[in-house]
Order: sequence, then structure tokens, then C-alpha cells
Amino acid sequence: MSPALRIGDADRERAAGDLAEHFAHGRLTNDEYDERLDAIWTARTAADLAPLFEDLPRQQPAPVPQRRQPRTGFSWSRLRAVPFFPALALLIVLSVVTGFPFWVLIFFLVFAGKRHGARHHHAGWGCSTAGQR
Repeated sequence: MSPALRIGDADRERAAGDLAEHFAHGRLTNDEYDERLDAIWTARTAADLAPLFEDLPRQQPAPVPQRRQPRTGFSWSRLRAVPFFPALALLIVLSVVTGFPFWVLIFFLVFAGKRHGARHHHAGWGCSTAGQR
């Protein structure tokens, strides 16, 4: 921003916020803070604001939060998100229609899900606390 450009209320509010940060860190006394805050609200250009911050360190920008990478592969928590009873009904229907013993798969999923839950100290399938942490 050019020093000769006029500033608006948003610029003054931003400067007042920066000044409040310096005051909170103990870099300014009450009198200095009040004096500089009055100067901020009467400032007309960026050049009027510059001397108010010359003897103060520059503020570090806030770190940008990093996005978590989506997990790939198998996850028991994703499997628990599938509605259990519709999936069970589908496997029973498939077992009757095709003759394949899907009950073995059902047993494995239920048994393995409960063992996994007990091993990691959180509820498995079929518990009233499933999904709570």
C-alpha cells in the first residue's frame, strides 16, 4: 500500500487489532497504547499509521493449517458407518437365492468387529455404545 493512499475503517480496525496484540504482549504501557490508539482513529493515510509501529516488531502471520490427507485403504470405522441391518438383510437374501453360505461371512464380520473393538478399547458392533467415544 502506498503511504500517500487514504485508509478506511477496515485498515484502522486492523491497525488497532495489531496494536492490541503488542499491548497484550507487554510492549506498550497503558498510556502509550491509548495515545497510539487515538492516533490510529484519526489517521487519514497509511503514512500516518507507519510511525505508530516503527519501534514495534512485525507481527508473524498466523500459520496456515495443513489439510489432512484422506486415508485410503480399509478402516473399521468406515465399515461401522454402513447400516448394519440392511447389510445383514442383503447377505441373508443373497445366501438364500444363491445357496452360498454368506452366514460364514456374517459371522466373520461380527466376530472380527467385536475383537477389533475390544483390542482398541472402544465399542464394537452390537453394543449400545457403538460410535461413541
